Amino acid sequence: MIKVYCYTRCTTCQKALRWLDQNEIEHNVIDIKGDNPDEKTLRRYQKMSGLPLKRFFNTSGMQYRELDLAKRLPDMTEDEQFALLASDGMLVKRPLLVGKDLVLTGFKESEWEEKLKV
Repeated sequence: MIKVYCYTRCTTCQKALRWLDQNEIEHNVIDIKGDNPDEKTLRRYQKMSGLPLKRFFNTSGMQYRELDLAKRLPDMTEDEQFALLASDGMLVKRPLLVGKDLVLTGFKESEWEEKLKV
């Protein structure tokens, strides 16, 4: 079963969930604010995705801006970045879709169609 970490008030998450429903793709929704993935899980997801770690950060979020992460991240170690992501679900790019063999950050319909074979 596909897991989708979302924030209920995020319009992009809402759009992604509608898309999954319209394409009849079974999924389990997880509230990223209340049930943020821990550091070990985030490390596994990042490795599965093949994406650079910076793609896991919600660069448009208030927390990202308030912490001035655009300037701070380049000087942080990977361990510090994973610890930071695990500390607050609002820092994680969403929706975060996790399947058996794939992890997708954000919602790009064409990418989801390709990866989920719709």
